[in-house]
Amino acid sequence: MIFDITNLFGEAQAITADAASTNVIDLGATGTPVGASTPIVRDIGRGKKIPLSLTVNETFNNLTSLTVSIQCDNDSAFGSPKTVATATYLLAELTAGKQLSFPDDIPEGVNERYLRIYYDVTGTNPSTGKITAGVVAGRPSNFVGGQ
Repeated sequence: MIFDITNLFGEAQAITADAASTNVIDLGATGTPVGASTPIVRDIGRGKKIPLSLTVNETFNNLTSLTVSIQCDNDSAFGSPKTVATATYLLAELTAGKQLSFPDDIPEGVNERYLRIYYDVTGTNPSTGKITAGVVAGRPSNFVGGQ
């Protein structure tokens, strides 16, 4: 799979506790069209689906489940993030090579400037477990464990 570094949330990011993705995607400021009094309203999830790839690089241990959320905010520090989609994966699903199926891809509602992923651990914090996540043109179907 080919990732564009500007659309990569994290590469083999170790998830050992609740954490935000290593990287934040800056969607850029919206502009105001000539003659208009307000800026363009953004919602990148409307229209054609924007696939999200989540691949487990290292098998997780200890935790009960991992909830992955897509969040957006107009503040790059995510002072008041808005969660637009979530998916929860049980420990048995978090094995090396597994491509996790995120049901909503990038959904409607991403109408703020910055975009990130947030990982929420349920149960004991893992000492192993890594994920590579990013926006991609399409997901392959030949990963270990399927999609």
